Amino acid sequence: MSSASTRGLPFVDAMTPPVIVLSGPVARDEVPRLSEDVRTRLEATGAGVVVCDVAGLGPPGLTTVDVLARLQLAARRAGGRIRLRDPDPALRALLGLVGLGFEVEGQPEEREPALRVEEAVEPGDPAA
Repeated sequence: MSSASTRGLPFVDAMTPPVIVLSGPVARDEVPRLSEDVRTRLEATGAGVVVCDVAGLGPPGLTTVDVLARLQLAARRAGGRIRLRDPDPALRALLGLVGLGFEVEGQPEEREPALRVEEAVEPGDPAA
């Protein structure tokens, strides 16, 4: 049995993470529905990441921070995480202020430095 060879690279379906669009002020009573939506999308796609488009949230507040933290918790419990798309600089600052680090789309991931890498010290360099 033989098959015809094809030219070029084989077709590969790239996995794109599902997207949830959060718009307007998000209220705490919407958290159960949104959390279930995050869990369902993670389980249905197996992607491991759900992108939350937060461009339309408006001015950030602590309620927004609480909602995002709860969505991240729901995603972690389902074995994944959320990634923010187009966060307002004020939202990023507020998240940093309260100590919540979120992955942001288009931003390189922070990784651990390579093991067994040592910096060379030149004679005469001032002490740090």
